[in-house]
Amino acid sequence: MNQEDFNRHVDYIHWNPVKHGWVNQVFDWRYSSFHDYVALGIYANHWGGLENNSGLSFGE
Repeated sequence: MNQEDFNRHVDYIHWNPVKHGWVNQVFDWRYSSFHDYVALGIYANHWGGLENNSGLSFGE
């Protein structure tokens, strides 16, 4: 596994609550490690909303 593969897996995990319709944006899923990644500056807190990421694909 390389860094790009790892990043795609993490994106996939963070996107799942939106994909399944539980929230409209990743930030709304309070149980996610996404919040830790935002605090570290890895993600912007608006990443993963339906409006701006409807084309995300993770090779499913």
